[in-house]
Amino acid sequence: MREILGKRRRLLRGDGRPEVISAALTFATQWQWPVLPGVAADSQKRDRCGCPDPECTVPGAHPFDPGLLAATTDERMVRWWWSNRPAAPIILATGGQAPCAVSLPALPAAHALTALDRMGMRLGPVVASPTRWAILVKPYSMEQLGELLYAKDFVPGSLRFHGEGGYLALPPSETGQGPISWQRAPLPGSASPWVPDVEAVVDAVVEALTRTGVSAPEL
Repeated sequence: MREILGKRRRLLRGDGRPEVISAALTFATQWQWPVLPGVAADSQKRDRCGCPDPECTVPGAHPFDPGLLAATTDERMVRWWWSNRPAAPIILATGGQAPCAVSLPALPAAHALTALDRMGMRLGPVVASPTRWAILVKPYSMEQLGELLYAKDFVPGSLRFHGEGGYLALPPSETGQGPISWQRAPLPGSASPWVPDVEAVVDAVVEALTRTGVSAPEL
């Protein structure tokens, strides 16, 4: 980690977004979700990433410097990061004490959530980007995920799993692909939001996509 805590600067500069640091502090200190600032989108071309990779597929929506291992729930560190980088996206380090996620392209995700509502499936928060939606789930191990997928006859190839060692941009981040928002917002309150088991979500999503006949393209 290159940043070293020093004398605290002003909390918000002229280009700051108070809702971003407020959200980052809620995730870290109230919900105990480890977060860190993501690399910003290119200042000249908003659809390009500020990282060195010209072919970056998630512009402005991933960690770079500091790296993912720097994610923390420490209030002083979170305040220091976003006082220096007030527009930085909020990146959640998934797994461990934080939720994991199952994501799929936005259009089939919208159809799947409608079908899940009709089935009476209880969901927790759902994060939406312009291209993909992510359903937050309880932490799971790679072994648990492997057994789950092995038991399935078919799993859409467009499903992605954000588990231990993974990451996810959280609202209200701005990325090179557009804003990150809540499709299903957490219920108000100080406690960490309830999230379902990964088995229930994968089972329900696969069934919902099969019932609706909606294809999930590789994105």
